[in-house]
Amino acid sequence: MTNRNYKEEVEVIIARAISDGASDIHLSAGHYPTFRVSGNLVPLMNLAVLTPEDTMGVLTQIITPDFKERFLADKEIDFSYDFHNKGRFRGSAFYQKNAVSIALRAIPIQVKTISELNLPPILEMFTRKKQGFFLVVGPVGQGKSTTLASMLELINRERAEHIVTIEDPIEYLFNSQKAIIDQREVGIDTKDFRSGLQSVFRQDVDVIMIGEMRDLETISTAVTAAETGHLVLSTLHTNNASQTIDRIIDSFPGDQQSQIRVQLAESLVGIFSQRLVPRISGGLIPAYELLINNTAVSSLIREGRTHEIDIIIETGMKDGMIDMNRSLSELVLKGEITLETALLFSFNPKGLERMLQS
Repeated sequence: MTNRNYKEEVEVIIARAISDGASDIHLSAGHYPTFRVSGNLVPLMNLAVLTPEDTMGVLTQIITPDFKERFLADKEIDFSYDFHNKGRFRGSAFYQKNAVSIALRAIPIQVKTISELNLPPILEMFTRKKQGFFLVVGPVGQGKSTTLASMLELINRERAEHIVTIEDPIEYLFNSQKAIIDQREVGIDTKDFRSGLQSVFRQDVDVIMIGEMRDLETISTAVTAAETGHLVLSTLHTNNASQTIDRIIDSFPGDQQSQIRVQLAESLVGIFSQRLVPRISGGLIPAYELLINNTAVSSLIREGRTHEIDIIIETGMKDGMIDMNRSLSELVLKGEITLETALLFSFNPKGLERMLQS
């Protein structure tokens, strides 16, 4: 790509990513431009291997001069990029071996419904709560933001509420319907997650969406907001419900942990853990776990017995809870995924094998 028109190169690569259904684009010096399609990395070997000059040239086409200045100072930056209203991307640029690398995650223009995403209908119940704390968890790239967006869009269609999102960067763009939706981007509209969340109490807000809970102050303020009459939706990079509760509590100093247990036991409404699993027919389909905070769960949180929560989920189907192994086994029985894939994504593979043999 050296000595070529970088604006033109960006247009070619992104247009092809959209047509190929790529979930991610990777641009790294020493490598071909590479897409992630259905979970697999696919190098574009008909294009030239990128040089450090190329990756910096591309970056200058997809971020503003202000963002470039910040990038050069901080050596990394998160940003969003809109491609002619045909595609939207969440980007991360960073240095490696003194050269720029860029990762772009595709964000669909249209927010899909819970049903279109193959998510369980019970998620709609949480969108109709007037207050409480709801978390979507899982590793990076498992569709957490997409799930939250579908839930917010349902609130937007159904209720005249004031919704404020705090994101880094803004991903899905919402058009206000019944709701008023104000989207705030960290670094542009607010200094950081903590500042944006603290100011939200003065904004007559009903629903708060925090793109990611990154520090103690944000977690603490989010829990307080959920206790004081707000519906708070957010994400964490944790594996499952019990680990999420432990992560939240362990982020507090020892002398504050008993207090946060009480607050979390009262304010939590649910935790949804999801994985995007390769489908036999191609593409990805979600498998998931759902914890609903009932009297038993609340007691376990308060008493520090979170290791027992997995058993509550496994036996809580009548209350609407969903066990990850149950979700995976249903996908296997429906012919959506292979047994090998299910075992790979299971938290408890031996338990899954027993379930499928019974």
